[in-house]
Amino acid sequence: MGEEGNRAREEPALVQLRITEPEADEELTGDREAYMASVLAKYRRNLVERTKHHLGYPYNLDFEYGALSQLQPFSINNLGTPSSRATMLEKNEYWGYITNCGTEGNLHGILIGREVFPDGVLYASRESHYSVFKAARMYRMDCVKVKTLVSGEIDCSDFQAKLIENQEKPAIVNVNIGTTVKGAVDDLDLVIKLLEESGFENRFYIHCDGALFGLMMPFVKRRERLRHKFIGCPVPCGVQITRKTHINAVSRDVEYLASRDATIMGSRNGHAPLFLWYALNRKGYRGFQKEVQRCLLNAHFLKGRLRAAGIGAMLNELSSTVVFERPQDDEFVRKWQLACEGNIAHVVVMPNVTVEKLCVFVDELVRVRSVWSSGGEISPPCIAAEVGRENCACLLHLHGQ
Repeated sequence: MGEEGNRAREEPALVQLRITEPEADEELTGDREAYMASVLAKYRRNLVERTKHHLGYPYNLDFEYGALSQLQPFSINNLGTPSSRATMLEKNEYWGYITNCGTEGNLHGILIGREVFPDGVLYASRESHYSVFKAARMYRMDCVKVKTLVSGEIDCSDFQAKLIENQEKPAIVNVNIGTTVKGAVDDLDLVIKLLEESGFENRFYIHCDGALFGLMMPFVKRRERLRHKFIGCPVPCGVQITRKTHINAVSRDVEYLASRDATIMGSRNGHAPLFLWYALNRKGYRGFQKEVQRCLLNAHFLKGRLRAAGIGAMLNELSSTVVFERPQDDEFVRKWQLACEGNIAHVVVMPNVTVEKLCVFVDELVRVRSVWSSGGEISPPCIAAEVGRENCACLLHLHGQ
């Protein structure tokens, strides 16, 4: 459940430039400083332009932290185990820390599960984030991939069947609060019910990947309150929260730090907590509630515009991720920075995504889509397998056949 920052793909504009040793006269004339200033200005213009067309990845680009610029000259390095927490949970029951990214939260959560149940089997739906399966490889864990429904939600029938196949070993379960591609939310209550019915009572550990929707849940349905990407932050970070009774399994004394350490990374960006603290204080509960409601409304608006244009589209309940047929033009995909998988792509409607921006996107998609058909009648591709028959706009399924 992390804030990954702006797309890493923007970096090559800088890193491809050679670094050369300045000449002695350049040090005197300031030519080197002028050159570097021009490179940075060009890079900034590139970022501004790319931000205008950012739709495919779950980053809130609507933030302003000018008040914190006074702290930029300082190197703030958080080491060891955090000594205080700012959560809405019982202080004596939970422990947490601010990670360097969302993946670190998954690595840490699954590591705790492995330490609590060393011989446990990790269960995760096929549409879980790739970092969940990375964790299984890193920790040499037995990992069982569970089928998903068309919505992207975990298939609980297949989950129970796989539990029974491995009944002799404890279960470590990854539950998604918003899957990567379709924004599906797994049914946590049903997962727990099936674990208990299948003989795993007191023999299971659950890690919830809050991903994007952990913070949105309190405003659309009563769920646990989590902090993550939705807040908006200029540096990658995330929040990991676990039960205090579990944390001793991964805690170690580090004399060099004069502290215990229970985190994945020894050093953590000390500026990230300041960004999160500032945003939470500035917006408050009502501020985030308004942003969530606006995102959900705009997501429904986008789905409606796509369907009205004859484009297959799906929007899960409790989600702001709109899934639709994959554009056939790679340049269009790059321009709008769409995330694609197989026959589908998606737009993640964040607070910085306005109705006006969505209208420009749909209008351009409709125009370029007509080019793909070579001027003839447009025949929408069948994406029923990915989004369901009711959301497909192909000739076979358009009228509910």
